[in-house]
Amino acid sequence: MSNYELVAEARDRVGKGSARELRRNGKIPAVIYGGKEPPVSIALPYKEVTMKIHSGGFLTTIATIDIDGKKIQVLPKDYQLDPVRDFTMHVDFLRISKDTVVTVEVPMQFINEEESPGLKRGGVLNVVRHAVEVVCPANNIPENFIGDLTDLDLGDGIHISNITLPDDVELTITDRDFTIATIAAPAGLKSEEEEEQEGEEALEGEGEEGVEGEGDGEEAAEGGDGEE
Repeated sequence: MSNYELVAEARDRVGKGSARELRRNGKIPAVIYGGKEPPVSIALPYKEVTMKIHSGGFLTTIATIDIDGKKIQVLPKDYQLDPVRDFTMHVDFLRISKDTVVTVEVPMQFINEEESPGLKRGGVLNVVRHAVEVVCPANNIPENFIGDLTDLDLGDGIHISNITLPDDVELTITDRDFTIATIAAPAGLKSEEEEEQEGEEALEGEGEEGVEGEGDGEEAAEGGDGEE
């Protein structure tokens, strides 16, 4: 997992008034906590942090924060956006060390779409889980998990048992083999199993009609013989 560095300023004043003033000056209020040390209130450059948030992987990438020359390794744990303007309001960082274990959501990445028979037939990749929650060392967070779509046909799916996890990464859900994604048939497109089943039912129906027809013919013939 790649690392990046942010230069921060220590904040002496906290509260809503101080936070509003920071935002007006192009900065974001933030806090660093954890590691059995007191929380540290800081201010970060708005543009740099917002770019990191929107580039993806923000909550699973370790950062180094430089506060007046003192460098602290952290993992972003949460951030707040203004619900109307999508403006970054605040960021929480967890102070980490080589022994820190964290719970994070690792994003899924799907490959080999061109090798999926189901997608070639017009099927649709239905993603049930865009990320998988795991517990792992903070300094060894997987960048993503790979879902291989090779040979998947309509109705097939990828389950967590199909995903290879590093040795030091554990799932938070362990009581079932949950679904990650499926290849769904769009409206008007039936799977091979459905087509075969309908074909068998049609053949069985024709056979039954043939038997009934033979019975009716025999009864008619018997009736005619009796009248003569």
